[in-house]
Amino acid sequence: MTASAAGITALQIAARAADAKGGEDLVALDVSEPLPLVDIFLLVTGRNERNVAAIADEIEDQLLAAGIKRLRREGRQESRWILLDFGDLVVHVFHEEERTFYGLERLWKDCPTVPIELPQTAAAD
Repeated sequence: MTASAAGITALQIAARAADAKGGEDLVALDVSEPLPLVDIFLLVTGRNERNVAAIADEIEDQLLAAGIKRLRREGRQESRWILLDFGDLVVHVFHEEERTFYGLERLWKDCPTVPIELPQTAAAD
């Protein structure tokens, strides 16, 4: 199996939203083979709790604007690791320390990555 077109579309919207709020180290993993109900995990790092919350809120807002509804959200109160479940796409927004500690890339290392297309930033002159 490979990630669905709907999952890839949601990924691109979520990745642009995360990038717009300063999300770092974006990695998308195609987990459709081991997890039949999910296509893609998007992993994002925020610099602090406020940044983690802002990234998660922007992702949720942009996906909702695109007609993609959130099924579940966890971790918003602490804002150290926020999980947003959109069905085909599950977004994990981590504080730096939690991302290192839980090491989801290591746990899912056998899953292929999915390319993320972000807008190019103009170089300052």
